[in-house]
Amino acid sequence: MKTILITGSNGQLGESCIKILESYFNIIATSRKESNSALKMDITDSLATKKILKDFKPEVIVNLAAMTDVDGCEVDKGLAKKINVEGVKNLCQYFKGHFIQISTDYVFDGLNGPYSESDKVNPISYYGESKLLAEEWLKINFVKSTVLRTNVVYNYIKHTNASFLKWVIDSLNKNKTINVVNDQWNNPTWTQSLSIVIARIIKKESFGLYHYGDKDYMSRFEFAKLIANVFKLDSSLIIPISTLSLDQIAQRPLNGGLKTKKIESELGIIPNTVENCLHEIHKLLDK
Repeated sequence: MKTILITGSNGQLGESCIKILESYFNIIATSRKESNSALKMDITDSLATKKILKDFKPEVIVNLAAMTDVDGCEVDKGLAKKINVEGVKNLCQYFKGHFIQISTDYVFDGLNGPYSESDKVNPISYYGESKLLAEEWLKINFVKSTVLRTNVVYNYIKHTNASFLKWVIDSLNKNKTINVVNDQWNNPTWTQSLSIVIARIIKKESFGLYHYGDKDYMSRFEFAKLIANVFKLDSSLIIPISTLSLDQIAQRPLNGGLKTKKIESELGIIPNTVENCLHEIHKLLDK
């Protein structure tokens, strides 16, 4: 049984990865902060990273650790680079197995999405730039790597606030009006869908670049309305606004999203519909 080391395992994608992968592999969960379910490992700490890799000798690393605060990356580019680029280099410095890097559609400018793997990259934020720098380093320096780009990753995990789905549900349950942009387009991706894709990549030892998102291409506003409908919440509380009106520090790609033809044909992946994913989450929360 292969040993898989997961970084950033305390996040919403980490939880799903552990649930899916532990059926097939021996899992070593790590996180920047130690917890009952994860060992402490800061990927920016070269010596600590070396020790963990030496002690557990994983055959695969799934790197979920990242600075994903888009505005935060713009404000502190040094920290963003330290985590999103140098952290990847630290992990690879002491590792010779299969390295899986989670990346983003923010490597594109959002003018002509959804995007395929062959489309030209052009990040418009430092978050996107830092993730692209890691991709490019891996392509040149680490042959046994897989870059998996995704977008609008969501689930409902009680201990995290980093989920659009959780924010919408919790706000509407409190009868709070929420403003949601109607000009950012993506194909939202359930963490369980993405975890199943990661499991397939590990089993098939697939290297290179892949895009994955669930089936439906929609605006963030449409996604919020669909969440409200599936969870039987008041969709009239969702107010459409423009991205420009938010006056955010970092630019956001508007027509983002990812085409999945390559991963479908090469790995036999069939993307689920967003509505089906939401119904599955609803069932799980009702248990």
